[in-house]
Amino acid sequence: MKKIIAISAAILSLVSCNKWLTEDGPMVNRVSDFFTSAESAVQVATAVYTPLMWEYQNGYFPEWYFGDIASDDALKGGQNVADGPDLYDIDNFKVVANNGIVLQFYRAQYQGIARANLALEQIPALAVTETLTAELRDRLEGEASFLRAYYYFRLVRMFGGVPVETAPVYSSADWIKPRGTVEDVYTLIFSDLKRAEETLPLKSAYPAADLGRATKGAAQAMLLKTYLYFAQYNQREGNATAAAEAFSEAQAWGQKFLTDQAAEYSLCPVYSDNFTLAGENGPESVFEIQYMEDGQSDYGEGNGFSRGTFSVKLTRSRGTLYGESGWGFNHPTQNLYDEFEAGDPRRDATIYGPSASQITNAAEEIYLGNSYLSLKRAIMDLSTMTYAHLDHDSRGAINNQQIRLSDVYLMIAEVAVECNDPATAKTMLENVRARARGGAAILPAFPYGSYADNLDDLRKAIRHERRVELAMEGHRWFDLCRWGTVKEVMDAYQAGETAEAKAEMASFTVGKHELFPIPQEEQRLGNLEQNPNYN
Repeated sequence: MKKIIAISAAILSLVSCNKWLTEDGPMVNRVSDFFTSAESAVQVATAVYTPLMWEYQNGYFPEWYFGDIASDDALKGGQNVADGPDLYDIDNFKVVANNGIVLQFYRAQYQGIARANLALEQIPALAVTETLTAELRDRLEGEASFLRAYYYFRLVRMFGGVPVETAPVYSSADWIKPRGTVEDVYTLIFSDLKRAEETLPLKSAYPAADLGRATKGAAQAMLLKTYLYFAQYNQREGNATAAAEAFSEAQAWGQKFLTDQAAEYSLCPVYSDNFTLAGENGPESVFEIQYMEDGQSDYGEGNGFSRGTFSVKLTRSRGTLYGESGWGFNHPTQNLYDEFEAGDPRRDATIYGPSASQITNAAEEIYLGNSYLSLKRAIMDLSTMTYAHLDHDSRGAINNQQIRLSDVYLMIAEVAVECNDPATAKTMLENVRARARGGAAILPAFPYGSYADNLDDLRKAIRHERRVELAMEGHRWFDLCRWGTVKEVMDAYQAGETAEAKAEMASFTVGKHELFPIPQEEQRLGNLEQNPNYN
């Protein structure tokens, strides 16, 4: 007995004396050490926005590469067809699973999700203090919820079901997740956006220094948008009941936006003002990615080393007559140019067609027979047709508008058609067309042209309006896919392209090209199932 007691005492002594073995040594940082103040909570919530800005890692990967260039709105452009081979593949339905642009875009979204997960774990646990009020804490949680939903939405509409992670990954045993279903992803998106909508302030409640943060209006607009996408996903899948329920939810959120945000947003009287530096975070802006001019280069550095956008440099003409030249990507197509109605001022605010005398290097400025220039991200003075100076030639300050009020109006119009409410659909459509016409005798109210006064033609008119109103803003490809018209539209577009462009194009394959492949490296690391028909 005494021997057993002696041994037990010795063990207890060792446990007590060697407690230091389990204590943190010097230079060890724990998450809880950082989350100690209102300042740290604000910093972590702000960091969740940062991956939205990212456009460069081992190559360039802005979202409009997919939204514009994959669609009938734009050709790749650049110096020649060999300039940017991964982007060439996106343009021509030749993407494979090792496409570097697809990989970097996919990873950037999960970087944002990881940051949101950390914020959502730690911020709600912080004690309320004089500086971290309950209102501020709730707002920061709402911002992180909104952004996590935003990143997952970007993923699900490009890749379908993806791995769903809602907690920080603290060990290698936690990070491998199977692919969730599309329904799984949207369930999380809806939950996060509803939580955000409850706690986020109105746009007008933010001080000027905080403009660009997520707002109640942005959350409501995203609930409208994501329920619309989910409804149309269910339509394509043949799930009529689920589609009807989602359309009803979208309709309710659209109406709530109109009611709650009536004093918060208005259409800019002049359409082109939306795409100027002076117009950033303006009355029409519901949510936009914030950029600021940065005089420092981050060539070779990768994500997070610049506060400016590459899109300015990427989309400027390769010619020398407009001031500082660019790299000539994202050529608007003739098909898009022809979509605009006669006299529509939005065309000349979106597309510029240089004359033969304005082209200084035809071999590089004309891409597969196309010389059109995209204007919306190039920071061009339309009165002088000159590009604004950049402190560094690859850094632009222009924000990326993700949601504008006209976009919201047109989504509400779409939903109204599907819910058999043509009066609301016509009102929303007319709001957008009236601003565009600006009092001129152009762009008549619906029904007009070849459109008869019925739901089918009203739907077509709204889809036309989305194309011209939001042209070259990264929406077109995703619209075609959610409508289920992408095969029909892209086949017709390809048939009408130049012989040079058609020679580069592969055919659109139904059941494959509606989604992009899960990046090969992520598929291997996570043992993920690949999307159909990709090797």
